[in-house]
Formats: sequence, structure tokens, C-alpha cells
Amino acid sequence: MTPFPELETKRLLLREIKQSDSQDIFQIFSSDEVTKFYDVESFTNMKQAEELIQRWNERFVNGQVIRWGIALKSDNRIIGTCGFHGWMKQHYKAAMGYELAPEFWQQGYMTEVAQKIVEYGFNTLELNRIEAFVEPENEGSRKLLEKIGFSEEGILKENYCWKNRFVDTVIYALLKKDYV
Repeated sequence: MTPFPELETKRLLLREIKQSDSQDIFQIFSSDEVTKFYDVESFTNMKQAEELIQRWNERFVNGQVIRWGIALKSDNRIIGTCGFHGWMKQHYKAAMGYELAPEFWQQGYMTEVAQKIVEYGFNTLELNRIEAFVEPENEGSRKLLEKIGFSEEGILKENYCWKNRFVDTVIYALLKKDYV
């Protein structure tokens, strides 16, 4: 699936994350606000960011995930990431994930991003179903998913063990036939 696909929205470029983006990734993932509903602890050193970038890029090359850096067109700086994981090609489905630096929340950036990667998922990756797993308390993510057409399907009780606790997740999904 190489080369890495670049996508564009009105204000943003979705591009490959490189090691030169380590500082931006570190800034994002060292924020407790960002990792509050994430399955990683807040980063404490740059090596964690470098390893995450390497892991995402290796998994892309192996056809397992695709994770874009969300860059401002104005300066190409990474302000978040988004993409697909849990990709089950034989079932034509994947899970969507994303995060954004807090100073960019509530400005419509993630709506732009989510709409673009959903379009890519259905039209280019030929997915039939895109899922998202969200902690019940993550109101921002839940509102985003509903805004772009996802439907809540139910709560998976104690679905993950994150940060040494069992966590419920709400499963959202959008089917290709319901995509507008």
C-alpha cells in the first residue's frame, strides 16, 4: 500500500508522520488532556514519541494500519493524528482513531479530518464498516462521531484494560450504505 497517501482538507494536510515530527508528537501525547481517554500513559520523554512513529510506520508498511499526521497547511506542523487500526480486510472493516492537541479543540478541525478519512475508508480502502470505540465519558468524541453520521450501537462492558482499570466503551459505527 505504499506510497503513503496524502489527503487534503480546506485547512489541513493529512500526511505521513516522520521522525522529524517527534517533537510535535511528544507535545501532543505528553498532554494529560489528550491521553485521558487514550490507551497510553502521557509521554515523559522524546524516545516514546520516536517509538510510536516507528511503530505506526512499520504497521503501515505491513498493511495493518494507516495513521496520518494532521498538519496545518500554514506551517506543516503536526497538531494531531488520525487513522484506521483493527483493520480486518477479509471483513471490509476497520476502527477509526484520532487525537488533537488541546489548543486546537472546538475549532472544527477534527470534523474536517474525520469526514476526509471516512471518505477515504469507503472509497479507496473499500471498507464496508468503520467503527469507533469511545469511553462513555468522552463527550467530545461522541458528539463528533454523531455529527459525521456514526450511530451508537451499544456499550461494551469492561471491554479494555487501560491504565490498570477495566474500561467500558461505547461502540459507534458507520456503514457504507448509510454514508452520505
